Amino acid sequence: MTGQTILIVEDEPSIREVVGLYLERAGYQPLYAADGRTALTIMTRQMPDLVVLDLMLPQVDGYEITRWLRERGDTPIIMLTARREEADRIAGLEMGADDYVVKPFSPQELVSRARAVLRRSQRSTAVATEQPLHFTDLTIDPQTRLVTVGSDEKTLTATEFDLLWLLASHPRQVFSRDQLLDKVWGLTDYIDPGSVTVYIRRLREKIEANPSEPRHIQTVWGVGYKFEP
Repeated sequence: MTGQTILIVEDEPSIREVVGLYLERAGYQPLYAADGRTALTIMTRQMPDLVVLDLMLPQVDGYEITRWLRERGDTPIIMLTARREEADRIAGLEMGADDYVVKPFSPQELVSRARAVLRRSQRSTAVATEQPLHFTDLTIDPQTRLVTVGSDEKTLTATEFDLLWLLASHPRQVFSRDQLLDKVWGLTDYIDPGSVTVYIRRLREKIEANPSEPRHIQTVWGVGYKFEP
């Protein structure tokens, strides 16, 4: 874990410096950007292991940076936002963020979330040793992290893939939201359980022929979710 790079994209100097200090103490290598354009320049030269991203930025905002990142891969993103409305949080997650933190926040909380997101990325590497899963209309390949529905390749974020892999590799096993948070996110103290609902919806939109009547990712009312092969 030591030496992993975390880009902090935040226009408020005090927040940027404090977050960087705490991350450095935790053994990470912080990089800094005070605006979106600078962040894009840095990431073009060197893609960090994690991006801590404020949404409201000068020049290029956090939403645009998230789109830019998702077009190029699955680099983990933790969004920083002063907006408390659920719709804003969901919008960030639906665009591909792995987590969000609402200002004001504890720097130690952010470090804990960063550690959990990066640990999840490491677990994803371990999954790559597994063999692909094949279903009638669906193939999930952990080595390439590609998901194919029919003849169409689907682009999934790291968290989306990990969630799908967990469900599909345990067919018909029912997982509660707390179990999914623990096994996929690796941290339950700070994560809103509603995040699971957002990710389940995103997965259905990507792999189901009819997301409103899913064939594979099914809801077990009052309990959680399961994968039907």
